[in-house]
Amino acid sequence: MSKRLAIVGSGAIACGLAATAAHHEPVLLLARSDTSADRARTSVDVTLARLAAEVDPDHVEVVTDPQELAQATFAVEAVVEDHDVKARVLAELNEILGPEAILASTTSSLSVQRLAQASGRPDRFLGLHVFNPVTKMRLIELIFPPQASAATREAAQTLCEDFEKTPVEVPDVPGFVVNRLLFPYLFSAVRLVEETGMDPADVDTCMKLGAGHPMGPLALLDLVGLDVAKAIGETIGESIPPRVRELVAEGALGRKSGRGIHAY
Repeated sequence: MSKRLAIVGSGAIACGLAATAAHHEPVLLLARSDTSADRARTSVDVTLARLAAEVDPDHVEVVTDPQELAQATFAVEAVVEDHDVKARVLAELNEILGPEAILASTTSSLSVQRLAQASGRPDRFLGLHVFNPVTKMRLIELIFPPQASAATREAAQTLCEDFEKTPVEVPDVPGFVVNRLLFPYLFSAVRLVEETGMDPADVDTCMKLGAGHPMGPLALLDLVGLDVAKAIGETIGESIPPRVRELVAEGALGRKSGRGIHAY
């Protein structure tokens, strides 16, 4: 049976996945409203244009009716990083998809085993942790619940190959590998600014030029989104710096809101 891919969500990760998939095959992207659908359509088109990709934009079909996904054989949930929200979406998808379809979540820190149980099909479920910007970042962390079948594991590997990504199977622990190691470092950079009053731009310059990092830790937090960073920190048990909590409360979430630790 040929693969029919669907992506659920309209944010940066969902749109990045859709643009990536469009290089290889048609894909459905489910948005929750007409407004979200218009925004997702624009995001995908801009991404493809920026990449100068010779891809037919019609390869990405943006829909708002969940029933449009009924024929999908592989559906990837990419909604907000909240267990209850994801669990609800996954349960809804389980009712719509055919019995052989595989479900995946792009969670960056939540328990895949718990999400697998919520999905109603733990043998055909996995965590598919991609990184932003999806079109550029090569790694995909694969997380399988114990019940995942051999066919599910094989299909996940094939999907990663289709995306021209490098899959690494990682354990189902909070934050997996990258975020478990990364966020203590990112938050320590915020604490350094809080303690010393350093200009965030100077901290970022030190780490770029002194450690060879492509992006400084504070700019990276803004790229991830401070609300997402806060959620990940809480999941992995990392203390959230007061400045991050203050900015999130103000709605200053980073690049996506025009202001975070830096101004954009």
